[in-house]
Amino acid sequence: MKLRYPLLIIAFIGVFVVLAQQTDLVSQGFQRGDADADGKLSRDELEKLPRLKIRAEGADTDGDGFITLAEFRSHLTSGGQPAPGASATGKVGPGDHMRTVTVGEMSRRYEVHVPASYDAAKPTPVIIAFHGGGGNPASMIRLSGLNAKSEQAGFIVVYPYGTGKLENTMLTFNGGECCGYAMQNKIDDVAFTRALLDDLATVVNVDAARIFATGLSNGGIISHHVASELSDRIAAIAPVGGPLMMEAARATRPVSVMHFHGTADAFAPFKGGYGKGAMGGKGVTEFRSVEHTIQSWVKANGCQTEPEVVALPDKADDGMTATRKTWSGGKDGSEVVLIEIENGGHTWPGMKPIVALLGESTMDISANDLMWEFFQKHPLRVAQKNTLPKP
Repeated sequence: MKLRYPLLIIAFIGVFVVLAQQTDLVSQGFQRGDADADGKLSRDELEKLPRLKIRAEGADTDGDGFITLAEFRSHLTSGGQPAPGASATGKVGPGDHMRTVTVGEMSRRYEVHVPASYDAAKPTPVIIAFHGGGGNPASMIRLSGLNAKSEQAGFIVVYPYGTGKLENTMLTFNGGECCGYAMQNKIDDVAFTRALLDDLATVVNVDAARIFATGLSNGGIISHHVASELSDRIAAIAPVGGPLMMEAARATRPVSVMHFHGTADAFAPFKGGYGKGAMGGKGVTEFRSVEHTIQSWVKANGCQTEPEVVALPDKADDGMTATRKTWSGGKDGSEVVLIEIENGGHTWPGMKPIVALLGESTMDISANDLMWEFFQKHPLRVAQKNTLPKP
């Protein structure tokens, strides 16, 4: 009996040692992520350490966009349970979140931005924003400005991760005849998109009739591809600088399309063919043309063969102009729209390029404003009989 208290003391010491070790591990993990040693984890820092990012999800309790060591430690101490922006039921609320889904034997990731105005009681539109080849969600967020538009308009934005030899950079999507690792390894990004949408519906209130897709370059290509292969889920698309890389669209229902493309796009040439590669030399992909892209969707949707052509206001003195060409009269109210930017580069209209190599970006129009206006006109509709107008 005399040994009771010494044993208790030893037990308590053991507990404290374990706690101290855990605390030290937390500090080490935090310090590893805090590259600039400012005592806070930024989004850019977390992007470089995906596993740490997943563990830190929900730790930003004051919503300032940074995670302090105290917030990180408190979050892990509470079991890593969701802080503001998520709940014990697994639902998520306003803020940025990382999700993981299993597709076949692969683990795939996507990020979700839920606007501050989100009401879980109301079905909410969703825009899937695919990054370009070699990019990741962080680059797509920066170059598109869609999070700001999300906050203004109230839709949810989803940013899927492509695949590649590296975990978080140089990622691509398989859009049929492009691109890179994903195409070469026959990655099923259609199945990934379907799984993503199924998973998303378990954590937010998705308006199933208002799921849209967009993306730049390879992201635009995969937008065309999922619209073709998942027309039962995707209501409309608005690709930027990425053509349809298939012989023909295979949608089983009409999908309205708004396609943005610069005539001076050096990477995915307006008239098709080989563009520049990432290092400035000849690229490895032979792109299909904008003409092929538009006419494929015009035919698939049963639109009129001649477009209405409207010059958009030349608001900025940037040496570029934009023209809107609309092929209307499609089945179930569908239409195909080309926003042609004269002298425009491989860029997102209305946003300054994050890389000068991509060319010029017009400020005459906002791709985000135009596509959101377009999306609101084209929810998923039940197929109706339609008599096509004579050309």
